[in-house]
Formats: sequence, structure tokens, C-alpha cells
Amino acid sequence: MTSPEGAGSTTTLADVPDLAALVRRFPVRDSEKPWTETEVREIADELTAEIERLKAELAAADEVLSDLLRDSGDGAGDDQADSGSSALEREHELTLVNNTRDLLAQTSHAMARIGRGTFGTCESCGKAVGKARLQAFPRATLCVVCKQREERR
Repeated sequence: MTSPEGAGSTTTLADVPDLAALVRRFPVRDSEKPWTETEVREIADELTAEIERLKAELAAADEVLSDLLRDSGDGAGDDQADSGSSALEREHELTLVNNTRDLLAQTSHAMARIGRGTFGTCESCGKAVGKARLQAFPRATLCVVCKQREERR
């Protein structure tokens, strides 16, 4: 697992001493079957692949942003439209980098929750997030009720 910023080493499920015991503690809603180790491994594999993809995407975006920032001082002869266009391009690239960092942090957090045995537990109320919800969106940290409450604020 990586730190929220996406830096550092990545821990895999092989580093989790007793995954089967952790999986038995993952909460489910009344209408759902308990988590299986296979289901959790599938989600963890997805998250691990996503972490690697996001790290590569972030490295490439950081390089593009660095080039844009380095070239921003070279426009002594540029007119205002060129300067504005360059500033807009830098802002757009910075937004993409920040979004990728946020997604990497969320994905790393989901992996960390698996390793800590808290995957599937709502971070607000402590109830089950919902197995189907997590299978569709493994980065979910809130149950539907708490997520709706958060969005109304």
C-alpha cells in the first residue's frame, strides 16, 4: 500500500499475514453474503493495477507540467493571447495532476483499508458500506446513507 500521496512502497496482499481472518471481519449488509477471500483478492488486484497505472500517469503528467512551467518564461515575444493560452494550458494540466493525485490517494487508502481489516466499514457511521457498492466502486468509504448526507451539505 502506498501513502495517501502515492509515494513510498506498495504493500501487496502477500504482506497481510492472515487475509482469510481479515475477510471474515469485513461487514456486509443483511441481504448480502459474507465476503470471500477470492472476492477481496480480485478487488485488491484491481486496486493494485490502478495504483500502478495512476503512478505512471502521474509521472507523465508531472513531466508535462514541468515542461509547461519551464517554457512559461520563454514567451518574451508572445502576445497576450499566447500568454493567456499558455496559462490556461498550465492550469488545465495542473488540474489533471491534482485529480490524479486525489484518485491515487483514494485508491491507496482502499488498499490500506483491506490490509487493516476495515474495508467495507463506513468511515462515518461504522455500518457496512455494502458489498455490491464496494464491488462496483472499491474506493467507497461511506455507506449510501452517509454519502447522501455528505452530498447534501
